[in-house]
Amino acid sequence: MTGKVTAQPGRPEDSAVEEIIRVDHAGEYGAVRIYSGQLAVFKHLPHKRETAASLTRMAKDEEVHLERFDTLVNERHVRPTVLNPIWHVAGFALGAATALMGEKAAHACTEAVETVIDEHYTSQIKRLDAMGEAEKPLRDTIEKFRLEEVQHRDEAIEKGAREATAYPLLSSVIKGACRIAIKLSEKA
Repeated sequence: MTGKVTAQPGRPEDSAVEEIIRVDHAGEYGAVRIYSGQLAVFKHLPHKRETAASLTRMAKDEEVHLERFDTLVNERHVRPTVLNPIWHVAGFALGAATALMGEKAAHACTEAVETVIDEHYTSQIKRLDAMGEAEKPLRDTIEKFRLEEVQHRDEAIEKGAREATAYPLLSSVIKGACRIAIKLSEKA
């Protein structure tokens, strides 16, 4: 036995797991694109080397997460969201726009996104726990990634995210957009 979980067609759990993998794949793709947009701005500013280094490190974490969800999409035969072309553009635009607003706005973006992702992953972990041992490897992967996302959020807060101009508005808009993207990506 290979240890691979074989889906039994028609089980409600299969549909839920497909949604989890689809939306998390989309989310990690969007995160990679956000950091790409931010780095497109900061990597060319010599006085922002520390910011660029921090964002590069976080982006590498997101690339590892995306790589794992790419593998899960293929192993589990999950259809990726049809919205990926939108997330490609929207993620980069959000990253670049917040970076152009300044370092603290870029950190506010990270803090807002990672706050929603922490909530989202926590909810998924509870769903997977209810499914029992069969989905423990997926559950453990999501928990590991959730903890890394929380580290990103906490670092962004330490670097002044909540001091960004119009922080409450900026944070609310980004969180709202993330929640909408999650809902859309689960099904589409």
